[in-house]
Amino acid sequence: MTSRLLELQDLLFAWPGTRQNYLAISEFHLNRGETLFLHGPSGCGKSTLLSLLAGVLLPHTGDVSLLGIPWKALPATERDRYRVDHLGYIFQQFNLLTYLTALDNVLLPCHFSTRRREAAKHHAGSARKAAEYWLQGMGLDESIWQRPAHKLSVGQQQRVAAARALIGQPDLVIADEPTSALDEDSRAVFLDLLLSSCAAADTALVFVSHDHRIASRFSRQISLPSINQALHNEVPG
Repeated sequence: MTSRLLELQDLLFAWPGTRQNYLAISEFHLNRGETLFLHGPSGCGKSTLLSLLAGVLLPHTGDVSLLGIPWKALPATERDRYRVDHLGYIFQQFNLLTYLTALDNVLLPCHFSTRRREAAKHHAGSARKAAEYWLQGMGLDESIWQRPAHKLSVGQQQRVAAARALIGQPDLVIADEPTSALDEDSRAVFLDLLLSSCAAADTALVFVSHDHRIASRFSRQISLPSINQALHNEVPG
């Protein structure tokens, strides 16, 4: 089995109604289990690139492929299904459902993905036990598992979001500046938990951050401007 997980080839992306490329990347890849630190100045397109990697946005030309399947080869409903089957996402603002408990937020991917649900059952005996495993792994005490998300601290919400991304052992986790609201000590603890959890699940990680102090924790580092080779070139007609 090839170690290649994610591939990007001859990508051009422009926002609708513009005549200039926002992103132009000839080649990018990520291997299974690899941890990537992605950085660059504000406005360089990091969040846009993450959306392209996750199949939320599609390129103007070129392909972004996950496990050998180009996102644009899938109809929209199949893209949604494929995404939840193979990918976990930690948003900068966490995007928890505030009225659900911490435990129920973690279980959400298992409700939408048979693959994730069966993987969770295989790992822990049931989806619920898997959710409890990841909550424990994130250092969250059982006393808060039934607490609604809106009553959790920022640090607790962040860890719930990470547990939700990891349940069912997806092939890839994408994290969009998830530590920006944390102090230095909390950031270090969270990184320890996230990196060890990805290693335990053999899950690849793309982690975006402005904080270069943590870059050495990752197996690979990339600056977006260094791979964005034709920023602002004119879009082909």
